[in-house]
Amino acid sequence: MITIRPKDERGVANFGWLDSRHTFSFGNYYDPQHMGFASLRVINEDKVLPAQGFGTHGHQDMEIISYVLSGELAHRDSMGNGSVIRPGDVQRMSAGTGVRHSEFNASDTNPVHFLQIWIMPEQRRLQPSYEEKNFASEEKQGKLRLVGSRDGRDDSVTIHQDVNLYLASLAPSDRLTYQIEDSRAVWLQVTKGAIMVNERLLEAGDGAAIVDEAQIAVAGNSQDSEMLLFDLAQ
Repeated sequence: MITIRPKDERGVANFGWLDSRHTFSFGNYYDPQHMGFASLRVINEDKVLPAQGFGTHGHQDMEIISYVLSGELAHRDSMGNGSVIRPGDVQRMSAGTGVRHSEFNASDTNPVHFLQIWIMPEQRRLQPSYEEKNFASEEKQGKLRLVGSRDGRDDSVTIHQDVNLYLASLAPSDRLTYQIEDSRAVWLQVTKGAIMVNERLLEAGDGAAIVDEAQIAVAGNSQDSEMLLFDLAQ
């Protein structure tokens, strides 16, 4: 069964400097029908004006992944990390016992557009940690590139949960199939362009919950389409 989460039905938060769309309940947006999917708790699509951002704030017991679609995102945290991530970078911060951090648009002239993703860890009270890796465009063109996993295999970032996170860029001629094992579920999030999933159209911002399917067929439906695929334990 494939259940589409349309982009225009997501929660909205607009503070002027920040325009955010919430796939699942977050902040002042609450919908008991959309509280998450398996261990996936948050997918926020954020657009931040130049030289603006989130001041220092704290997190605990959450795996936080940031993925930039355009622009530059500056990160600083209480572990001593400081960096700027750009398109192609995947950043993972395990909040564990507690961490404080800030996120700002690193540019004084251009907006930054990124996804912030929260995954519930399989253990509480982990030691906080940080990691970021870059994945070149050719690694994900027309194929699924593993970018996050429990064991950090294939040079992916390590996520403290039973999840495999893939990234794929698709041209109209690209076709993929993905086998879904028993007791697993898949969430697809389209980040750019449009794709077809088992002959159903998903556009940028749309998500899809996929359960009780043995296989999905994915095809590009526009130039420079891109998607994230979360393979999760049910």
